[in-house]
Order: sequence, then structure tokens, then C-alpha cells
Amino acid sequence: MFDKFPVIVFWETTQACELKCLHCRASSIWERSPEELNTNEGKKLIEDISKFEKKPVIVFTGGNPLIREDIYELISYAKSLGLTPALAPTVSQRLNEDSYKMLKEAGVKYISISLDGATPETHELIRGEKGHFEKTLKALKDAASYGFEVQANTTVMSLNKREVGKIFEILKNLGIKTWEVFFIVAVGRAYANLEMTPSDYEAVCNFLYDASFYEMNIRTVECPFIRRIYIERENGLNRSKENSLYQELKESLNSYKPSKSSTLSKYGTLDGDGVIFISYNGSVYPSGLLNIPLGNVKRDDIVMLYKENELLNKFRKRELNGYCGSCPFKFNCGGSRSRAYYYYKDPLSSDPACILVSR
Repeated sequence: MFDKFPVIVFWETTQACELKCLHCRASSIWERSPEELNTNEGKKLIEDISKFEKKPVIVFTGGNPLIREDIYELISYAKSLGLTPALAPTVSQRLNEDSYKMLKEAGVKYISISLDGATPETHELIRGEKGHFEKTLKALKDAASYGFEVQANTTVMSLNKREVGKIFEILKNLGIKTWEVFFIVAVGRAYANLEMTPSDYEAVCNFLYDASFYEMNIRTVECPFIRRIYIERENGLNRSKENSLYQELKESLNSYKPSKSSTLSKYGTLDGDGVIFISYNGSVYPSGLLNIPLGNVKRDDIVMLYKENELLNKFRKRELNGYCGSCPFKFNCGGSRSRAYYYYKDPLSSDPACILVSR
């Protein structure tokens, strides 16, 4: 679908972070790496990204991007070239009144804050810091008060799957309009036991379909089969109708009045198809969770790399193996290429989290 340009470019500006989250894709470290792109290399990358036919959102992520002293300069430069800057900071002492003001002045439009549990116990178990739950709720409120468009991020896994409904309630009551739900892939520090069963993935996605009728923009990462679920639900099929997890989660919607339409869509991005990821050292990957290097921005043109890479074009054409290759929903979905690669060492294989693949 997105063969000419990505919708979103993620730049992992640093691996350094104050936290050691259980599921950290980046395998974060305490100190900045000498291999990071420096300021000039970062500006060259930003210039190259601005050459796409349609200018994407550039997400400055990490690690914690606020650890970089030049982050405001880099954001401002991206803004000056017509890109839309977004920031994915860690909730830490660096995210404060001064940084909010400087980020606003630099041109940040979107800020994403991660909430991974509906209780302090769960969120802080995942994030690894006492008191972090309340700090996160405060950060969600503060970011909105400074005029940013705030997105809440949640990574769903075996540890918190039963809290997804309560997390929705918290975000709804805070007035959060966009919720991006990541489905765990065992890369970085994440381990396989954090994964869920296909019936659990299906149940959570059916709940998210329901939740999308409550004036909240629902986005997902590494669960493109939610688009198959959207189509099925629009046609009256709910494969999780009798599932106990689904029944439990949807109770959280009882206090709210639904609208007439869903914020979901039957089409969207896939690893390397509308999304591209640049690591701290300039290596380019289809996404942050698919650890197959495609090149490096220090020597490769990111525009040409995105358009011409053979693997990415196979993703876009859905030249996939197994059930995903023959599935009638393959152009709506395409399966998680990251999860397929983790389980089968083949990025073109089928997504084992999908209930159609596992049956």
C-alpha cells in the first residue's frame, strides 16, 4: 500500500534510558553509546527523510530521546523542513515543565506516554520503578495541558491482558483521544512467556473493536489481524463472543455511551509498508521489532532503501508463506512480520498469533 513513502519514520535517537522495562525492544542501557548518530549525522538523516514524496511523521524515540542534549535542535530542524515531529519520551525527571516548553517551541506536535497497567503493581512491575504509575498519569495530564496531542501507548502481554479494559477506562476518564496498543513480540528484553495465546489476541482485538466506538482513536502495532476482525465484526462475526477474557474486558465499556462508527479501518500499515525504523547507529529496519538490517543511513539513501528493498517489496505485495500467503484478508492484514521472524526465522512466514493460522 505504501510503496512510495512511509506514513511514520521512527528514529531511535539513543539506547540510553533511566528505566529497565521487562519488554524493552531497545535493550536499553544507562549511558549513551558512542555509536549513536551525532548531531550532523542526525540532521543529514532528517534532510533525507524530508525528501520522501509525502513528508511523514518523524517519531523521535529511544531509549529516552530527552537524554540527548541536541534533541530540541534536531526536532526544530525536522519542523523547519516540513516534517511533523513527534516524541516518545520516558516518564522521568527529564520530562518536566522546562522540557515541555522547549519541546513545544521546537515544534513537537504529538507526544506518546506509555501506560502498561491499570494498577501501580502491574505497571511498575513492567516498568521497573516504584511510584512510576502515578508519575505516568501525571505526565499524561501535563502533556495535554501544554497543548500536545497526547497518545497513550500500552504493550499488551500475558502480565496485563486482563487489565486492558481498566486501562481503557483510565485513559477515557483522562480525556485521552488516541490509544496505541502494542502486542508483545519477544525481542530485546521481552521473553516468550510474555506472549499470549491466539484466542487471547483475538479476544483483546475484539474488545478493541468495541472500544473504538467510544470516541477514542485505536491504533495497534504487531497485530494487523485486527483489520480482519474489523471486517468480520462489521459483517456480524465475533469469534470471541463466548471467550471469558473478552467478556471480562468489555464490561469496562458499560459506563460510556457508544458512537455510531468505529475509529478502526480495514487497511493500515505493516512492518516496512508505511513504517520504517532507524536505529541509534543508523541501521535501518522494517520496524523496531523486526531485527533484519536493510542498510545504514550513513551510506544508504533512506528514500531509495525504502522504495527498492527486495524484502520490503515482498511485504507490500504480500508474497508470504503458509496460511498468511493464501489468506483472503492478506492485503488488509499481512500478519506480524516481526512475530513470524521471531518464531520461524522467516519474515515471510505466517503470524502464529492469528487464530486462523493456529486452528
